[in-house]
Amino acid sequence: MALFYRSLFFVFGLFIMTFGICLTIKAELGVGAWDALNVALTEWIGLTIGTWVIIDGAVLLFVNALLLKKRPEILSLLTIIFIGSLVDFWILIVFESWEFNGFIIQLVTLIVGLFIIGVGAAIYLQAKFPSSPIDTFMMAIRTRLGVNLMTAKTIAEIIALIPALFLKGPIGFGTIIITLLIGPFVQLCFPYFEKLLKKLIESSYQENY
Repeated sequence: MALFYRSLFFVFGLFIMTFGICLTIKAELGVGAWDALNVALTEWIGLTIGTWVIIDGAVLLFVNALLLKKRPEILSLLTIIFIGSLVDFWILIVFESWEFNGFIIQLVTLIVGLFIIGVGAAIYLQAKFPSSPIDTFMMAIRTRLGVNLMTAKTIAEIIALIPALFLKGPIGFGTIIITLLIGPFVQLCFPYFEKLLKKLIESSYQENY
């Protein structure tokens, strides 16, 4: 049952995290640094946003290996492929004809999307399955610099922001909000879902014995 609950957290977490990502994109007030980079690459070169999510992840796979001084975690490619596919699912199928008009509606969409990203990341990371290379990058920064999760996430977002700015990605005040708040949101939600998963697993053991 432990594997079942971990798998459930993994799939559900990624599902809602990518939903949140696409909400911030559709808000059109500026997106997160990694998403700004992927949108910019789509506009400059082509391919879908989800495809660039996968390509960026493949590059980060080797960067993470250097930071952590170990072999590339190849199984992380499966995670990033899943994430990229879900992003394209939300953007190209679900949200294709959706428009959020009016500043207040756009702002609410951005904040809701940001919170959903934090919740989704906090849920799927509990599974302890190979995380996406982007989140592994956050963890690698945390390990190498000895900082907390919030600081590591913020540093990772700033690093992605540099090429996104160079490529003139969709960066606005929303990007600043996401860059500054995504770390705290993940940090806020993480302990709650950590306890929830532990409780579910313990309950399943008690039922079986």
